[in-house]
Amino acid sequence: MAKRSDTLETVLLAVELLRRIPRGRKVTASELHRQLKDAGIDRDLRTIQRQLEMLSEHFEIERDDRSKPYGYRWLEQAKSLAVPNLTPQESLLFQLAEEHLRNLLPTRLMKSMEGFFSQARRNLGPDSSARLEREWPGKVRVVATSQPLLPPKIVPGVFEIVSESLYSNRWLHLDYRNSGGKRRKVEVMPLGLAQQGPRLYLVCRYRGYDNERSLALHRILSAEMSTLTFDRPKEFDLKKYDDDGRFGFGEGEKVQLTFRIERNAGFHLLESPLSSDQQVVELNDGRLEITASVIDSAMLEWWLRGFGDAIEVVRRRSIVPVKP
Repeated sequence: MAKRSDTLETVLLAVELLRRIPRGRKVTASELHRQLKDAGIDRDLRTIQRQLEMLSEHFEIERDDRSKPYGYRWLEQAKSLAVPNLTPQESLLFQLAEEHLRNLLPTRLMKSMEGFFSQARRNLGPDSSARLEREWPGKVRVVATSQPLLPPKIVPGVFEIVSESLYSNRWLHLDYRNSGGKRRKVEVMPLGLAQQGPRLYLVCRYRGYDNERSLALHRILSAEMSTLTFDRPKEFDLKKYDDDGRFGFGEGEKVQLTFRIERNAGFHLLESPLSSDQQVVELNDGRLEITASVIDSAMLEWWLRGFGDAIEVVRRRSIVPVKP
């Protein structure tokens, strides 16, 4: 029985290696070892080296042994093998995932999927017969809701270390410079990563504090992951942190806002309400009077000011939360 289990493990490892060996470039045993480990498959390097030697003898896999470490890749003519190929639909999914999740997944997980991403790009390339799947990315787009901005530059290596610390629940040592130019070295507990337009923010707690704050990744001058782990606070919820308006520079205070706005400027609010309890009254002068419960924040102020003279704030009343 144990022998059968060992045989199954060997076959599964071979399949995982076949799926990760690329075309067009070579990959080493150490790189594949790291990819498998990042994907939760823990095998020693020597086992992977033996598997690669066996696979290169029985499949159309080139082994470049001119210098160490040896490099492996699929031969270009090896197109009919089913194991390394994704379906057109799977290729489309991986292509969209690579484009939109790059900043929301730990770097090592993205790297562990590189074999699949490269297959997806090849399967949907110019010579692909999957015409409909190849056309789809050109048919959909996430569009900006404000003036588009270029993303700020992040110091090389910072995102990789921050995302790995967040993934592993490890303390972070940061050299951080805030928007006022003040620089300090801090130790933080990473709790969440958020993308707001072109910017990335780390939600964290400073050592010795129990409140959260957001740090812009592009203001981190250097980052070092600690060997010390932490227990993630059970009371912290990234969705609630967002719902409380913290990324809009608010403190979670909810208000009932009433304002009057010219119909042309506020018509979109009839289709996309500010809140589930929004009420709209059409005034005799053609304007709309809108009342809604919203989070009070700097972002709300910026939004209101954006309408200029087309809007008039009538009332802003704090909402006292009901105690359970």
